[in-house]
Amino acid sequence: MLVREAMTSPVVTVPPSATIRQAIRVLHEHAITALPVVDGAGRLVGIVSEMDLLRGVFERDPRAFARPVATTDAPAPRLVEEVMTRDVETARPTTDVATLADTMMRTRIKSVPVVADSGLVGIVSRRDLIAILARGDARIRDDVLAAIGEYGPDGRHWDVSVRDGAVELSGGGADEPARRIADILARTVPGVTRVSIRETTARGHA
Repeated sequence: MLVREAMTSPVVTVPPSATIRQAIRVLHEHAITALPVVDGAGRLVGIVSEMDLLRGVFERDPRAFARPVATTDAPAPRLVEEVMTRDVETARPTTDVATLADTMMRTRIKSVPVVADSGLVGIVSRRDLIAILARGDARIRDDVLAAIGEYGPDGRHWDVSVRDGAVELSGGGADEPARRIADILARTVPGVTRVSIRETTARGHA
C-alpha cells in the first residue's frame, strides 16, 4: 500500500504569520493534531503540533500552590513561526505505508506531510493508519476480489479468505506470473496486513 492511498487530502494548513490562538482554533475545529505550515507560494516551511502550541500558553494559577509562584519576564510566543518545527520529516506519495509506519514509530512523530514536485499534497497521521487497520475483514475480502478480478489475470480462479487483515489466496491452475500479480494486487488493498498464497491441487477421479 502506498502513502497516496492512505493520506488525507486536501490538507488543512496555516501560514507562519498565524497567531498561536488562530492555529489552536484551527486544530480544534478540524479535530486534528498537527498543521503543516506553508508560505505564500504554498511551499512547506514547517509543521506545528498541539504540543508546540501549548508551550507557554497557560500561566500558573497561584491557587494551586502553597507558596508564591515565580513569574518570568520573557514574553510568551505569539506567532506560529516562533514555535513550529522547521526540520520536517516528509514522505512521498509513492512511499510504502509500511516504511512510513516504521519511521513514525521510531521517531514518535504523529503526523507526516506528503510532498511532491508541486508542493504539499497530503498528510498522514497515526489516526489515518489506525483507520486503515480498522477496516473489516469482509470489506477487505470484497476489495481484494474486485482488485484481482478487474486487473489480474484469471481472477475467477482465486478463493480469498481474510482474518484480522491477513489475506490468504488459494486456487489451482495459476502459474507463477498470475500468482505474483494476485499477490501484488492484494497488497494494494487498504487494511491488508499480510498476503499468503496456498496452492490447491484438484483431485482426479479414479
